[in-house]
Amino acid sequence: MTIATATRFRQVCAEHGLTATHQRQILFEVLQGMTGHPSPEKVYAKVKRRIPSVSLATVYKNIHLFIASGIFREVSLHHGSLRVEVNSRPHHHLVCTVCRSISDIDEKDLGLLQKPKTLSSGFLVERYAVDVLGRCPSCQEKP
Repeated sequence: MTIATATRFRQVCAEHGLTATHQRQILFEVLQGMTGHPSPEKVYAKVKRRIPSVSLATVYKNIHLFIASGIFREVSLHHGSLRVEVNSRPHHHLVCTVCRSISDIDEKDLGLLQKPKTLSSGFLVERYAVDVLGRCPSCQEKP
């Protein structure tokens, strides 16, 4: 880990009111280095290589803490298992209804119109999360 990475981690923790611990730092670094929408089990496997004594419960607890504090986001709550959103740029998701894979699609590629911050009912919008359900290219090839 570089000094810049350690400094950035401490800064992120301070901004979000978290204590900067060694386990959280390793978890943060692992998540920053992952692509896609990793499950806690996949994150745990990578963290365990660096901290052999870490438990899956500790990884889950800290992932939930990172999500609750706004450092990372959870991919749509209705996909079954917890998946962590590591991509911070505005985007949405393509969800395969066969293999359950999740991939990102840029907002501009969906052609969404301007999104209001408050809806007519008075509902205050915090963010938009669009899931496009269908079949991925490899599942389309299956009978």
